[in-house]
Amino acid sequence: MSEKSKKLRVVKDGGHVVTAITAAAGFMRGISIKRFAPKTRRREFEEIEQSPDAHRSRCEIFREKGAGNVPTIVLGGFVPDATETVEFQRKLLRQHGSIYYVNYSRNRFCRKMFTAQLTDLIESLARKGQKPLIMGISFGCGLLSDYLLHADEQVHENVRGLILVSPVISTDDLIRPPEQKRDGVRILESNLKKIVAADPENESDISKHIERSRRCFQALFNSGAENRTLSVRHLAIRKKINDVIEYTTARGGFERVVALRDFRFPVFSRTLFSGPVLALLAENESDILVPSSPTLQMFSEPSLYSRIFPTCLVKTVKSDIEGDGVAHASLIFHHEAYNALLDRWYNRLLYPRLKLAV
Repeated sequence: MSEKSKKLRVVKDGGHVVTAITAAAGFMRGISIKRFAPKTRRREFEEIEQSPDAHRSRCEIFREKGAGNVPTIVLGGFVPDATETVEFQRKLLRQHGSIYYVNYSRNRFCRKMFTAQLTDLIESLARKGQKPLIMGISFGCGLLSDYLLHADEQVHENVRGLILVSPVISTDDLIRPPEQKRDGVRILESNLKKIVAADPENESDISKHIERSRRCFQALFNSGAENRTLSVRHLAIRKKINDVIEYTTARGGFERVVALRDFRFPVFSRTLFSGPVLALLAENESDILVPSSPTLQMFSEPSLYSRIFPTCLVKTVKSDIEGDGVAHASLIFHHEAYNALLDRWYNRLLYPRLKLAV
């Protein structure tokens, strides 16, 4: 029986068969992806000493060992977790080095704690002679941009390059100015606007808005799954994705939005990162990012993005299937389109002599 036939049979068979195979696939992932803590966590512990409640916002870091010496650090979006976001890129990334996944706390979020943990991780890799690539997805790109804006020179020197997938760098990418609402307000845009304006002391109000956002994210994920034959791997991570959406607390979701609200778009008079950068924008990016998005505008004009990222390659991720355009950060459902671009960039960046020889 062919691999494709096996997948179809799994989907068509009874729920018990699907559940069993899905559980097995999840178990295999669990063996490969394990919790990780740097040997030295000085900044993380300093943050906890300064703020006793800071442990609630501590990110969970996982590692999946790879074959090469160039690790990749993955920073996910609002959802799903980093460990699920790149499920279909894991094999590709492992060819070049270990993968480090940074999963945000479901209970709280704190930029200071995130900064402390990421710096500790980068420093621990530097001690082993490794300079990581950092892959940010959607909201993760905003976190990464903010991080690099305030990071010292040593951090910049210890980072080999960046991958920005469907970058969201500020709330202006998702919420339009009041005078530009003539085309109607999108559901995600409306929800985020209400969360941004919510009273941080009003738990009831926050919970109400976050609950609407849960339904919005569930709808976005389900729409991506429509009219597709889901493989065993899709089924294995679907529950994890829904768990993140369902069990991230209202306070945790609110504080992620607050972090996004406080990001400042980079100024064009200053280089944000001088090393290699790959920016991947989906062909249907404008379905999520608003027309006035400063990030969309920047990456559409080389004269703009080259001021912030002097060594930047921008690619539009397109689908070969008519009517199945690549959506915002659709690494799960359009992985083949993403992986082809990622594979070429990794090889060109890490093995330039091999390219010349070929």
